[in-house]
Amino acid sequence: MEFPYLEAVLGFMICMYIFETYLDIRQHAALKLPNLPKPLLGVISDEKFERARAYSIDKRLLFSYFHFVHEAVTIVMDTAILYYKILPWFWKLSGNFALYIGLNPKNEIIHTLSFLAGVMVWSQITDLPFSLYSTFVIEARHGFNKQSLRLFLMDMFKGICISIFLGPPIVAAIIVIVQKGGPYLAIYLWVFILVLCLAMMTVYPILIAPLFNKFTPLPAGELREKIEKLAASLKFPLKKLFVVDGSTRSKHSNCKDEEEVVAVIAHELGHWKLNHTMYSFIAVQNKDLEEAAKILTLLQFGGYTLVRNSKDLFESFGFDTQPILIGLIIFQHTVIPLQHLLNFGLNLVSRTFEFQADAFAKKLGYAKPLRAGLVKLQEENLSAMNTDPWYSAYHYSHPPLVERLAAIEEPETAKKED
Repeated sequence: MEFPYLEAVLGFMICMYIFETYLDIRQHAALKLPNLPKPLLGVISDEKFERARAYSIDKRLLFSYFHFVHEAVTIVMDTAILYYKILPWFWKLSGNFALYIGLNPKNEIIHTLSFLAGVMVWSQITDLPFSLYSTFVIEARHGFNKQSLRLFLMDMFKGICISIFLGPPIVAAIIVIVQKGGPYLAIYLWVFILVLCLAMMTVYPILIAPLFNKFTPLPAGELREKIEKLAASLKFPLKKLFVVDGSTRSKHSNCKDEEEVVAVIAHELGHWKLNHTMYSFIAVQNKDLEEAAKILTLLQFGGYTLVRNSKDLFESFGFDTQPILIGLIIFQHTVIPLQHLLNFGLNLVSRTFEFQADAFAKKLGYAKPLRAGLVKLQEENLSAMNTDPWYSAYHYSHPPLVERLAAIEEPETAKKED
């Protein structure tokens, strides 16, 4: 008896939709609580709390009532696309389009790029209304948005251009590796993604990030001296210091007090000194890549190599051929339960790293300015003061402010006794 791959995927998608909707309802209820959490009484002003509460509730309209509708439509569409075999139909349509414009759809790279172009157009169309609402209604209503419609569209255009420039060679390389990889396919793909991530880490701050924000060298002065002294004391190989100006897009702020800035940097250097950056990179080296590279980790590719030639798997989703990209997409759907568990585990690890980095900055003597900086960031950005513990544990990679302040204020003797 064939395993019901499609039915299992659809069943889990619907179960996760119900569970995440339940978490959204819990979080919305937490945001509507009229009082500050006890640890923040006297720390956050009532006026700031009311503004943050209003902003959080308003913003949750996008991620609650409006979000519920969006998610309901999305789950219905995703279910329909899979159940009614729209994906194989679109694959054939993209091949016909490639033929129509004079390209050879029998070349799998060309056919795949034609398919991805259609997917990109579809995603831009379906995501645009929600992005516009978030930026020009929610953010603008609370005084955070500084983007003009022209700048918004320019950013979107730049993002599309970057995808068009980087996507084809990456996709082509993946297809060639799968075609030629043989028994060591998983290792070759993992090495390729490892090299790609290292290259992107180098290229992004130099070539890509300046397309969206202005980078200027931090001028000589007391702040620069304090940062350089801190980096030198930790033997961090600091080469350049830049100030990123995002003020043309948003009024969301960072720390302005020099001691608070240095304290936050001490926290970030704590991640480096404690090897958090390396651990995270090894564990999730594909975190910031686009959709075509989301499942490219060693273990996932190892699993993919076991099922990529499974005729039953492809036929379950309506395919009579076995395209490489489609195999990756189908495999991604079949391991969704594992991915949710993995993401939850990584969030727990990330939260632990944040506590450790805070403790590192505290040991360097920055407890007071770090605490003040975290509070100021929470206040100025109108971040949620009340969070549901279930929602936070499932979604947040950083602990809520209440938990971080409690850890910073905890005496060292208490930790040793524990």
